[in-house]
Amino acid sequence: MAEDIKLMKGNEAIAHAAIRYGVDGYFGYPITPQSEILETLMAEMPWETTGMVVLQAESEVAAINMVYGGAGTGKKVMTSSSSPGISLKQEGISYIAGAELPCLIVNVMRGGPGLGTIQPSQADYFQTVKGGGHGDYRLITLAPSSVQEMADFVGLGFDLAFKYSNPAIILADGIIGQMMEKVVMPPFHKRRTEEEIIAECPWAVQGKTANRKSNVITSLELDPAKMEENNIRFQAKYKKIEENEVRYEEFFCDDAEYLLIAFGSSARICQKVVENARAEGIKLGLLRPITLWPFPAKIIAKYAGQVKGMLSVELNAGQMVEDVRLAVNGKVKVEHFGRLGGIVFTPDEVLDALKTLIIEN
Repeated sequence: MAEDIKLMKGNEAIAHAAIRYGVDGYFGYPITPQSEILETLMAEMPWETTGMVVLQAESEVAAINMVYGGAGTGKKVMTSSSSPGISLKQEGISYIAGAELPCLIVNVMRGGPGLGTIQPSQADYFQTVKGGGHGDYRLITLAPSSVQEMADFVGLGFDLAFKYSNPAIILADGIIGQMMEKVVMPPFHKRRTEEEIIAECPWAVQGKTANRKSNVITSLELDPAKMEENNIRFQAKYKKIEENEVRYEEFFCDDAEYLLIAFGSSARICQKVVENARAEGIKLGLLRPITLWPFPAKIIAKYAGQVKGMLSVELNAGQMVEDVRLAVNGKVKVEHFGRLGGIVFTPDEVLDALKTLIIEN
C-alpha cells in the first residue's frame, strides 16, 4: 500500500493523528501557538466519520476535568494547550495522575512567565518534567523535534499512558507546532468497542449492571497509611517506567570530545552546529532526549567519562541543564546556552558558546 504523505503544520499533524489513532474524545480551548489543533479537528468533523467527540470547553480548567471524566471511563481522551493554559490545567493533571488514569496532553510552548509572548520557548521543562501540580507524581514526557514525530507521538503517548495507567504529555515548542513538513500519516485505527474497553480497562467506570459492580475513580485517600501505600506504588511504577521507556537519539557521539544536549527545535539547530564544528576540526556530538521523563541520565553519565565538556542548549534560562548536571555528577563541566523572549538562536551562536567552553577547559 502506498504511503499516505501530506504537507502540514505540526499542530495539524497532532489533530489528524488523533483521528487516525481512534481517539474517543478531545477537549480543548484555543490559545496561540496551538490553536490549529482544535481548529483542524473542528474542520475535519470526525464525529461524523469515526465518532470522535470534539469539544471546545469554556476554559482550560473545564477541558482538563472533561479529560479526567473521560479517562475514568477507559476512553482514549486528550487535550492540548500552550504554556499559560497548561498552568491552569495543573490541578486536574495532578488529580488524573493520582487516580492513575491514562490520557494524552499536548503542550505547544510559548514564552513566559505570565502571559509572556506568543513566540516559541522551551521554558515549560520545569513545569512538566518536575511536576507543575501538587504531590509526588510524574508525567511521561515526549519531546518531538519534527512534524512527523508530532503525529507519531500521539500513538506512542497513548500506548505508554495505557500501559502504565499514567498521563502522558507531548511537550513541543511553538516552532514545531507552527512549522510545515511532509508527514507519513498513520493508518486508521478502529475505535474500541465498549466490550473491548471493559476487557482492557477493568478499573473503568462503566455504570453498574447486573453482571458488573460500579467502580469508583478517585485520588482521595484520608487514611495516611493507605495514602503512603498509594504513593509507594506510584514510585514503584515510575521506577519501572525509568527502567524501560527511556528514549534518545545520538548524532556523531562515538568519537565526540564535546557533547551538545538539546531537545525539540533546539536539537534541529544543533545538528547543523555539529556539522559546522566538525568542518572546523572540532569533534562534537549531539544527544537528543526524546523522553524528557524518563530522562536519559544513564547514557549522559556514560559520555561524562568520554568528553571534555557538555553544553545544554535550550530556549530558556537554563532548565534541562540541571538534570544534565545531576546525570554527570561533577565528572565533566556542563554549561548552558539559551535565548529568551522568543528569540531563536543561530548555529553560529551555539558554536561560539561551545568554543568558549573549550577555551575555559
